[in-house]
Amino acid sequence: MRLCFAAFALVCAYPAQCQPTVRTTAPIAYLVDMSSGTVLLEKNAKRAMAPASMTKMMTTYVVFDLIKQGKLDPASKVQVRPESWRKWQRVGSTMFLKPKQYVPISDLLHGVVTLSGNDAAVVLAEGVSGSEKEFVALMNRTAQRLGMKDSVFGTANGWPDRRRTVSTAQDMAILARRTITDFPELYRQYYGLRKYSWNGIAQTNRNPILQRVDGADGMKTGHSHEAGFCFTGTAVQNGRRLILVVAGLPSEEERQKESIRLLNHGFNDWRSLLLYPAGAHVASLPVYQGVQDRISVITPRNFALSLPVGSAQRYKLVVRYDRPVKAPIKKGSSLARLVAVFDDGTSRETALVAASSMEKAGFWLRTWNSLKNWMEGS
Repeated sequence: MRLCFAAFALVCAYPAQCQPTVRTTAPIAYLVDMSSGTVLLEKNAKRAMAPASMTKMMTTYVVFDLIKQGKLDPASKVQVRPESWRKWQRVGSTMFLKPKQYVPISDLLHGVVTLSGNDAAVVLAEGVSGSEKEFVALMNRTAQRLGMKDSVFGTANGWPDRRRTVSTAQDMAILARRTITDFPELYRQYYGLRKYSWNGIAQTNRNPILQRVDGADGMKTGHSHEAGFCFTGTAVQNGRRLILVVAGLPSEEERQKESIRLLNHGFNDWRSLLLYPAGAHVASLPVYQGVQDRISVITPRNFALSLPVGSAQRYKLVVRYDRPVKAPIKKGSSLARLVAVFDDGTSRETALVAASSMEKAGFWLRTWNSLKNWMEGS
């Protein structure tokens, strides 16, 4: 049986017309506040699109994951295959690798992330998995594991491949968020560099928001005839991180202008309201057949709301759970949901997890608890 009870309620005036609105020339746009999970702007975010060089974000994620697992040493070297060099030496963006050259994994990552080298992405894929085909299979398995349900990758570098490679703005935002949260140290190390040099050639990062939006620290551009000019970017201000995806823009200048404008909109016109920090006690739930009658449930992560600046939304907080909560209970297991319900019918929610473990009571204790509950209810 589904039960719920109000844990907290805040009543304040918030006229619906105060909702900040913004228009964009981008055919595809998606802006999300990572602090709350709130989507601040959504335009064709689930429309299939060619991600172009934003594909390299997945290439990088896969390599980061192998490094984190201890399966790949960033100092280890990969040899550039002559056939790969011939194919990619002058095709699109390049790291200017040389045939038969041994290149550290770390430098190839910089070549992929900062320089957007098509050659670097393929050489990295071949060095990690033996072939680009095997690496792409790993990319697709990873995408499904991350919940990128509408993404399929056909190459390691995103070069046009007759629409085998396809994604959505929403999926790109998922990939950006998971890169930042799963590998914070590697993210800081490789994303956000303004320039990088290899073989005596210095090149500048094409990221349009670096040093143009306060707190901008990374992600990836893309461009092809089919994709237009696209970009996944992120910035953090006052502990609040936004992720932006735009695609289909007609020029590099328009991509830069819209990226800066939309991120500034997210930071200037919206605010984040922290309701419960990670690990905060929210409620005590009754337990059936446990050694104790009740168990505390807590927020596993920060629970925040995004609200328009200068306004306050009218909402109430409700805890929802299935009764009975039965022992045994493992610490950290999901037992309930904390839901913020707004007057307009929309809602935001997060899981509530057990603050501790609880064993199942023995026969005599269960008998005594049943008798006590019967007496209290009579």
